[in-house]
Amino acid sequence: MFASLTEKLQGIFERIRGKGRLDEKTVDEVLREIRLALLEADVNFRVVKEFIVRIREKAVGEEVLKSLTPDQQVIRIVRDELVALLGGAAEPIRWAVRPPTVFMLCGLQGSGKTTTCAKLARWVKSQGRHPLLAACDLQRPAAIKQLEVLGQQVGAPVFTPQQGGTQDPVSTAQRALEYARAHSNDVLIVDTAGRLQVDEPLMDELQRMHAALQPHEVLLVVDATTGQEAVNVAQAFHERLELTGVIMSKMDGDARGGATLSIKAVVGKPVRFVGVGERTDALEPFHPDRIASRILGMGDVLSLIERVEQTMQEEEAKRLEKKMRDASFDFEDMLAQMQQIRRMGPFEQLLQMLPGFSQIKNQLGEMSLDDRALKRAEAIILSMTPQERRHPEIINYSRKVRIAKGSGVKLEEVSALVNQLFEMRKLMKQMTKLQQRMQKRKWTPFGKRR
Repeated sequence: MFASLTEKLQGIFERIRGKGRLDEKTVDEVLREIRLALLEADVNFRVVKEFIVRIREKAVGEEVLKSLTPDQQVIRIVRDELVALLGGAAEPIRWAVRPPTVFMLCGLQGSGKTTTCAKLARWVKSQGRHPLLAACDLQRPAAIKQLEVLGQQVGAPVFTPQQGGTQDPVSTAQRALEYARAHSNDVLIVDTAGRLQVDEPLMDELQRMHAALQPHEVLLVVDATTGQEAVNVAQAFHERLELTGVIMSKMDGDARGGATLSIKAVVGKPVRFVGVGERTDALEPFHPDRIASRILGMGDVLSLIERVEQTMQEEEAKRLEKKMRDASFDFEDMLAQMQQIRRMGPFEQLLQMLPGFSQIKNQLGEMSLDDRALKRAEAIILSMTPQERRHPEIINYSRKVRIAKGSGVKLEEVSALVNQLFEMRKLMKQMTKLQQRMQKRKWTPFGKRR
């Protein structure tokens, strides 16, 4: 996600490296290109205009800090404004004082609501809670069966309408709430029927359900790939239901990210979660500061570490974190973590969380970054000697030829993987140094606030 915008912004910052001062002319040139990059990413034009004005106010005439180069100064300003644009500090979930906490999900048909319900249930379980899914989509054929199958996958019970009873979504939701209270389910996740915002009868039904349940969270599921139409849909639903937040589905298929950057500014409600794949574990809480770092190519090491911690022991996770921070990650580590990586999600998503990913991707050229590439990388590493894995600097041309023959790949692929490791080390080292320089400031390249 945001791949296109990240590439353009990094190109902009690269062109101002080496300048000794942020004068007005330089700032105007940078802002003109940033404006175009945001508009091409399908960000709302009013949002872009206000965003550029705020950056200009902070950047024009500001002296470059002794410890920073001009591009880093601009990145700092842009990053702070991106965080504000995306919603500032992440808003916590409104958990009920007296359970159950009620989540009501709504949205257009085809936006991914039912799948998102299951993903949300899985996330809720990871928080130590016990969710109940309520099948209240009685419009779409097989919607109830789909939720039952997904509920079984994530280990969450599903409340369905009574056979032969009244097929009314509102009464079904009320009975589900009573069932949750009686069976110690401290979270109720209600799946509603997809509807157009101009469909008055269905919108009225949604309002009646809202009145009956008094949900703590009203989350609109919108398809990120629909661009600014997602913002229009969010506005229309908010006028009728007073949303508490938005879930952006199919973010893995949206290279621009304009809707995500516009939602908070236009609708006034935060993005709470983003769906980044089809698997039931492919739902991430939305952290504005981490997303801003991803957009600027700084990676999202914190989110990567969280994924790692979900699939390995705490001690192993700490060891890997240290390896990443001191830039000593080697092929032995990569091989040892291969199985964990496969459980953490698609390979490319994980690489996007690493600092400088877009630069690495450009250097890899035609090399694929998917699960097949992960298997090929594993074959390459297995063809190395233990010494080569621990000390990749000794891998010269003749060794690469031998490794390529042993793994059944082209010589170029071996070189690309070796270069990728060195580039990761280099960029992580740069980010660590920058973090140390800016330790007295309110943000760091690794996303932690001080």
